[in-house]
Amino acid sequence: MAPSNVLVALDGSPLAEDALAHALETFECRVTVLNVVTPIDGSMSEGGIVGADEERRQSARERTEQIVERVSTDQDDDRTVETVVEVGDPAEAILSFVDEHDVDHVVIGSHGGDRGRLARRLLGTVTTAVVGEAPVTVTVVR
Repeated sequence: MAPSNVLVALDGSPLAEDALAHALETFECRVTVLNVVTPIDGSMSEGGIVGADEERRQSARERTEQIVERVSTDQDDDRTVETVVEVGDPAEAILSFVDEHDVDHVVIGSHGGDRGRLARRLLGTVTTAVVGEAPVTVTVVR
């Protein structure tokens, strides 16, 4: 059965952009792009080096919308793609969004790494968590 609500996790990496392109090419349904901003504790932002969470959220929203517009322009599609920015742990935010918004498919980019177990070498830690815990089908784009 074809999905009716696809979530694309976007972190600004080329693989995440490929995941968005894949979702737009493959699925003819509602697509929501989720970018998760990881909170920074107060000690890391002393001296104004890092802006407040709301400033980071707004900046992430603007970057996300630019990426969506660029990738969407490459598609022959008039569909509107919703963008959402959340603050928190990326894996937890993705999984919560799936549960709370009736998402029935997730598309996410993989990220290689050199730490830990074999699965984490093949996939990034966020991708590994989403694949392992999501109650819906997850497509990993490499």
